[in-house]
Amino acid sequence: MAGAEEQARGPLAGVRVVELAGIGPGPFAAMTLADLGADVVRVDRPGGAALGIPPDRDVTNRNKRSVLVDLKQPAGVETALALVERADVLIEGFRPGVAERLGVGPEVCLARNPRLVYGRMTGWGQDGPLARRAGHDIGYIAVTGALGMTGPAEGPPVAPANLLGDYAGGSLYLVIGVLAALHHARAREGAGQVVDAAIVDGTSHLTAMIQGMLAAGGWQDRRAANLLDGGCPFYGTYATSDGGFMAVGALEPQFYAEFVRLLGIADEAPPREDLAAWEELRRLIAARFASRTRAEWTAVFQDTDACVAPVLSLTEAPGHPQLAARGTYVEHGGITQPAPAPRFSATPTRVTSGPALPGAHAAEVARDWGIASLAPDPGTAPRPGPATVPDPGPPRAATGTPEGDQPTS
Repeated sequence: MAGAEEQARGPLAGVRVVELAGIGPGPFAAMTLADLGADVVRVDRPGGAALGIPPDRDVTNRNKRSVLVDLKQPAGVETALALVERADVLIEGFRPGVAERLGVGPEVCLARNPRLVYGRMTGWGQDGPLARRAGHDIGYIAVTGALGMTGPAEGPPVAPANLLGDYAGGSLYLVIGVLAALHHARAREGAGQVVDAAIVDGTSHLTAMIQGMLAAGGWQDRRAANLLDGGCPFYGTYATSDGGFMAVGALEPQFYAEFVRLLGIADEAPPREDLAAWEELRRLIAARFASRTRAEWTAVFQDTDACVAPVLSLTEAPGHPQLAARGTYVEHGGITQPAPAPRFSATPTRVTSGPALPGAHAAEVARDWGIASLAPDPGTAPRPGPATVPDPGPPRAATGTPEGDQPTS
């Protein structure tokens, strides 16, 4: 049974991850593994590019440790391979062929560590006509059909920041793949392997239910014409008198009945089954919401099953009563940020350290991983030992593209 210290660090305590520094979905995937308790060592380049924000504010590097390694030098490559020998997982986000050219590709790494899970994060994938081309989230979700589903019927589609492609279709699919491959590698006859996570693959996979509805004739291949894309008047957003918005998701009949009752239109609303009257119903709902403020409507629908919620900004979200009660956001090092997710009953997770500054943990990693070449000076004597992560105590509830990288945000 794991000790209390390991349990407090999450279900992946004891798993060692090497992250070759990049931008976008690769770092987010590595952060997710670190949040789950893995000892993630980020291999930063000397003078390497970042997101264009101060490193001490890059939340995607929390719960990690960082060392500086020059992969363009033979000594740096050998140091990286020494880390690989001691790791369970490697994550890289270069364009196809770059890791091989640097001397840290899958063939070399798996020869040094046959049980290594080698995670590759790209936009287009490792093969295909666009594999070596640059790209960003908006382009990846555009070709999968996902972007074409967003926004009003008239005008252009609306990009949902870079959440859908980079992080949902990219990072989280890489994490799923890494964990599945890690399970396989640790089996009696298991072995390491390469996980090819492409944003176009993951984002396409996310549209599975919609593709099924399309095949069954239950989805029209155009925007704002369907049940879940704003075409339905009781599944969408409405402006309030003060410039705010309310989100409505009253799909089921019993929830819809509560919605129209509390909105005050139960006696005048046309039958919701009458699709020809949907525009009339939409105008009626919009006029009612426009008569009061967001705060007033929030109070009306609070603690009901009408499935209505205020549309909050990023700065407002941490103060929502439900999120505050659950500690969905935490404050650590002066930064309000999402807490690790999901939650575990036996191996709880938490934010244990802030963003890893480039090269700040060379001495620690040299000691804990037993790699002399990482020691900051000849006087540091590394020794093999259990992976450790600095723990400043529990949190309070509350770019550029590097050379050869695949831009993905």
